[in-house]
Amino acid sequence: MFKQFFLSERNMLIAILLNGLIIFLLYFPAFHDNEWLIQLDHLFILIFLIEAIVKIAAYGWNEYIKNNWNKFDFFIVIASLPALLSSFLVIPNTGILKILRLLRLIRLVKFLTFIPHMSSILAGLVRAMKASVFVIIALFFLNFLLALFTCHFFGAVAPEYFGDPLISSYTIFQFFTVEGWNEIPAVIAERMDNDIYIGLSRFYFVLVVLAGGIFGMSLANAIFVDEMTMDNNVVLEDKIDQLQGQIAELKNILQEKNNS
Repeated sequence: MFKQFFLSERNMLIAILLNGLIIFLLYFPAFHDNEWLIQLDHLFILIFLIEAIVKIAAYGWNEYIKNNWNKFDFFIVIASLPALLSSFLVIPNTGILKILRLLRLIRLVKFLTFIPHMSSILAGLVRAMKASVFVIIALFFLNFLLALFTCHFFGAVAPEYFGDPLISSYTIFQFFTVEGWNEIPAVIAERMDNDIYIGLSRFYFVLVVLAGGIFGMSLANAIFVDEMTMDNNVVLEDKIDQLQGQIAELKNILQEKNNS
């Protein structure tokens, strides 16, 4: 019974979810130093440690470590041990230990395995990422060029938005997401005293929004969605091929009857 409990994926996923809830509560100022929650958090570290030991004993080290989830779990358990030992030993509560403890929350990704057709979704996601990579690279270089142009022309006018290439790049990315496309040009217009320059600046930022936000981001989204739904298209194409084959067979049968 003891062994089966720790070998049950469902039980361990419930434990991960409960541990995530406890960590969630511990980040509220009112519960940050709550001793009960801290001890419960340490209890779950112990549970995950026992889980790893039971699995290693049941499957053997070589078989256990072949599984990528087991590798990940083992790393998280080892990284969490300093937090568990802090109940018995004086261990500095450094920032890196907190970061390593938070990595346990990534284990919640295992819940995705219960989603129907998850393998097809993941395959579609990988396919979509591969298909979108060239568009993303093109958008990156477009952002880079526009950031330099905008920094050159408007860096002195609005240094908080275009003061250096990094700040300018972030602002241009905001334009790509159609964020602040109206407010930022309005700020620049207020600081200019030449109507021609104001008109040209607004025209320039409209082009930035059109090139990166409307066309660029829309193209990336279209490619991504198209690749994600390709599995559905493949199924439809297979059904169409089957129907065409059946129609061809019927035509042959009718033709043979007519000839006879």
